[in-house]
Amino acid sequence: MAEAPTFILGSPASRDRVCKIIRDVPSGAVVQLQPPRRTLPQNAKLHAMITDIAKAKPEGRVYPVKVWKVLFLAMIGKPVRFEPALDGNGIVPIPASTARLNKAECGELIDAIEAYAAQHGVQFSE
Repeated sequence: MAEAPTFILGSPASRDRVCKIIRDVPSGAVVQLQPPRRTLPQNAKLHAMITDIAKAKPEGRVYPVKVWKVLFLAMIGKPVRFEPALDGNGIVPIPASTARLNKAECGELIDAIEAYAAQHGVQFSE
């Protein structure tokens, strides 16, 4: 089965096109609207900030960037799952991902990182 088309509702013309398509689809079709995804500049800023925090080692915390990212995602309420290790020894965190953040969620994450950095005297390189 072909993947459903994706439309970005940016202009009146694009909205009109989507309305026409919706009018012509069979009854029972499902339409899902999503907020805009994070932007490339947001993504670049986010990763630069997390890298700076990892380098600064606030409170003596020495974690790789991946761990900082999960800690910040948890800080804004994104779920982190834990699953038993395949070899039966301990548990493994399954982190939330920043890849599916929308613009507002990415903005919230950036704000949380900025607040944490300010509280811990971390200076950003940009």
